[in-house]
Amino acid sequence: MIKLTADTHAWQQLQQRLGLSGQRRLVLLEGEREQGLAWLAATLPALNVDTALWVGPAADNPASHLIPLAATAARQWLGREIELLVWDGWSGNPPDSLAALSGTLSAGGLWFWLVPPLSQWAGFDDPDYRRTGLADNRQHPFARRLADCLRTDHSVIRLDLAQSRHRVLPQLPVPAQPFLPGVSTEQQRLIDAIVTTGLGRRRRPLVMTADRGRGKSAALGLAAIQLLRQGRRQLIVTAPSAAAVATLFHHARAEAGAELVPDHDPHSVRLAQGQSLRFLPLDELLQQRPEAELVLVDEAAAIPAQQLKEILLGWPRCVFASTIHGYEGTGRGFSIRFRDVLDRHTPQWRAETVSQPIRWAADDPLEALTARLFLLDASAPEPAPDTDPGAIQIARWQPATASDQELTEAFGLLVDAHYRTTPGDLRQWLDDAGAVTWRASCNGVVVGVLWASREGGLAPDLAEQVMQGKRRLRGHLLPQSLASHSGFVEAASLHLLRIVRVAVAAGARRQGIGHGLVQAALGYAREQRLDGLGTSFGASPELLAFWRQCRLPLVRLGLHRESSSGEHAVQLLQGLSAPGQALVSRVRERLAEHWTTLVPSVWAELAPELVLTLTAELPPRPPLGPQDLCELRAFAEGYRGFELSLPVLRAFSGQAGMARQLASETRLWVRAVLQGWDWTRLQRSGDCRGRRDAEQRLRTLVRRLLPLLDGD
Repeated sequence: MIKLTADTHAWQQLQQRLGLSGQRRLVLLEGEREQGLAWLAATLPALNVDTALWVGPAADNPASHLIPLAATAARQWLGREIELLVWDGWSGNPPDSLAALSGTLSAGGLWFWLVPPLSQWAGFDDPDYRRTGLADNRQHPFARRLADCLRTDHSVIRLDLAQSRHRVLPQLPVPAQPFLPGVSTEQQRLIDAIVTTGLGRRRRPLVMTADRGRGKSAALGLAAIQLLRQGRRQLIVTAPSAAAVATLFHHARAEAGAELVPDHDPHSVRLAQGQSLRFLPLDELLQQRPEAELVLVDEAAAIPAQQLKEILLGWPRCVFASTIHGYEGTGRGFSIRFRDVLDRHTPQWRAETVSQPIRWAADDPLEALTARLFLLDASAPEPAPDTDPGAIQIARWQPATASDQELTEAFGLLVDAHYRTTPGDLRQWLDDAGAVTWRASCNGVVVGVLWASREGGLAPDLAEQVMQGKRRLRGHLLPQSLASHSGFVEAASLHLLRIVRVAVAAGARRQGIGHGLVQAALGYAREQRLDGLGTSFGASPELLAFWRQCRLPLVRLGLHRESSSGEHAVQLLQGLSAPGQALVSRVRERLAEHWTTLVPSVWAELAPELVLTLTAELPPRPPLGPQDLCELRAFAEGYRGFELSLPVLRAFSGQAGMARQLASETRLWVRAVLQGWDWTRLQRSGDCRGRRDAEQRLRTLVRRLLPLLDGD
């Protein structure tokens, strides 16, 4: 095989012209991996770059100036800039990381992607599939679609490593006006809006949304220094990671200039008069709750909604910046879900958006290519406002064989309806052989989608190992969770259908479409003689209300908050076969038995409304005995203390229908009785004026509800 000779001068010229034009390019190195590494080793040293990344095995790094990075660690570079990206596709291609790092390339940047020939992608055994449960699939529709997109995009530079002559590099013209990154008119408007918010009246937060490369982080840094100059003393910025605010602090320091007090901390800025801007990780911010006149939240789409709400209510002035289309979770999902919180608590909030890029030109082909590859700009058409429910049709649908237009619209629904939908979700949806999908449409317009996956059916010996915690398989989320966490080994052997996502267009909600999609999945599960239909999602009152209408019983609440949603996972399961029904009954009864022990020790910080809602979903506890009723009456009449009455008060919470009756004192009852908060903390949180007030209210409530107990 003839070795490909590197034309370093042509590459240098291309790099220079790209920089002048404000563009970036993807270069595919198709062929044998070793040959590609040799070509890179010969070519890369001649390119002019300051910051360059190598994503692949560190031992195979083709150039000493490349910074090695694991493919799954791309989030570390959130908000930063590089001039060169070299990716070893033979070692794995996680979609979220590919999309992430493509957005870090600045104008003039090149992305070298070392890959097999495009014709082989559909059957390529990508090593990254091993962590997703997709490794056994022989065909990969997601990879086939990527290859089709790359094959038809004329901006992609394809180098055939098996040939002695490579494709002629594009001859870009020298622009009349060279591209210069800097503050645009739109970005200046953004800076002014941040300053206005920081100096303005309380409870009027600003929400900034824009695509990547529009200068949101830079605007935050520039505006922060202006605010410190105009009298603000303490500003705090938070983000999903410290690396995400590197650009923000870079611009803040540059803006501060001679006023900057020398400091080795890369995550703080101090000015000569003592004013400061500092970064605090999200958890520390919410635990310490330091005083600050303004809190800046960068990459807000990657932060769970509940934590955003805590920030919103915890400080007088807030700015939330989010990417509209992003690998870390979409800003549209962020805006849609967070908008309800803003409207309810701070109705005078403001929104600003930026469309003009500043890190690259508006006609940059790599941005358009990345968006198409990973459907970053996927959107669903808005249904007609007078949609006739009778015209809605629900049918099975195959996303892997759908047209790109159909796929874009359906995936857009998932993007809009779910807080964090990423390119990795798209790959899982297309490539999971056990996935089953239904689509709801009205007059040819998609209005709803349900994505489900078959799980379980593990052999008895493997199920036993899962239950004991000795094995953890990729996929099979629901059966493995019930086996390992709830302790029921048979759960892993049952055949279940898990609803992964269900989404309905905003303009078509409350018409029974979501319920109809769930019923379609339920009918399929029965036809296939599966043992149950279930789901798992981040606990929120709104979602619980929907699933309550679908009549799927509660079987588990996660012990820890999920990193993806910031919420505890709620798992629901309806038994369809005799073994499935028996499992559901046993799991629910066991959860109800342990509930009042687990709540104060594990879920003491859970929202009281959520605790009471979940308590109401559990099987009722056995009726109280004569001694229990005697103690309750004594407490209600003021003859028995709270601490001595606590066990029977907790048992009282689990009586049939009682949880809903306690709603008049939800916060106080849940926090004092079920979650075990002490009187000082209850007073500090505003749930009572002190112990005497709290006890009196609890006694009054018990006295009013006691007659509702049977036999009392």
